[in-house]
Amino acid sequence: MKDEKEDLRSRTKAFALRIIALYDTLPRSGSAHVLGHQVLRSGTSVGANFREAHRARSNAEFISKVGDSLKELEETSYWLELLVESGAVKATKLASLLDEASQLTAILTAIVKKVRARS
Repeated sequence: MKDEKEDLRSRTKAFALRIIALYDTLPRSGSAHVLGHQVLRSGTSVGANFREAHRARSNAEFISKVGDSLKELEETSYWLELLVESGAVKATKLASLLDEASQLTAILTAIVKKVRARS
């Protein structure tokens, strides 16, 4: 479990760093700026909430914080999709970020299910 936790801490941080790098490449005007700010906020919150989950005092609190990470991942995917569909960014540039968001969502969902089953 500890290795899994450390791996996910690293992965969510790497995801946040990739979001930051994306944000730094976006135009500073128009819709790309607004969407970029949203994706920056939600994409960097995933790892912060995941870290908070591991300070939880109960399974319910842990599930709630991991749930917050899942919400932020869903929101991040939405903003990334809007960046592509608005024409601000090419789909190929965001494909790996969207894939990572999907993978992290699957992993965190499985963790929540496992903790709920134990409770």
